[in-house]
Amino acid sequence: MTNTTGIVAITFVVATILFSCSGKLKQAEVLNLDETPRQIVDSMFAVQTENGRVKMRMEAPQMARYENDTATVEKFPQGFALYGYNSEGLLETTIFSDNASHYTYRATKGELWEVTGNVVIQNVIDRETMETDTLYWDRFAGLIYTDSYIRMYSPDGFMQGYGMRSDENARDATILRPFNSYSVVVQDTTAVFVDSVNFIGPFLKK
Repeated sequence: MTNTTGIVAITFVVATILFSCSGKLKQAEVLNLDETPRQIVDSMFAVQTENGRVKMRMEAPQMARYENDTATVEKFPQGFALYGYNSEGLLETTIFSDNASHYTYRATKGELWEVTGNVVIQNVIDRETMETDTLYWDRFAGLIYTDSYIRMYSPDGFMQGYGMRSDENARDATILRPFNSYSVVVQDTTAVFVDSVNFIGPFLKK
């Protein structure tokens, strides 16, 4: 007598396994690798040096790296802080933002940063501060720019407008379409400014 019950049970188990594997294969087929991070780094801290001197350092709560056919994309969904140093090793430029993306293009080896949200750029040495919601930094061209609304504070006054172009150290920022701005005409020539960020040594007693 043939045990048909056992055969039916075995067939049912095999069919279940095949169905389960088939479902997983379909899930794998629809997985978009361009939108899947290849690497995630928490509490990121990076330093770039040139000729043994610190040129730039960067801090971010999280970095996710993506790969596609044309570029490597590093995203910083929780914001980042960037510190740029001049040729003398002094802190000169800082950039803070709520969100950032860094593109490295395979064909040209070019680099582009896109920072969004509450973007604050400071030139510590010139005491200039710029605020906007979108900023681009083309490292190949050595250019910082935006077409969005921007405002700038400096010892010489206040400027606001749309569009800005500057070198990557924010030394010569120019607002393209300014409006309702003002300048300080008379300054106290006896005032002394101390760069407390880069100052080494004791402060003078008052």
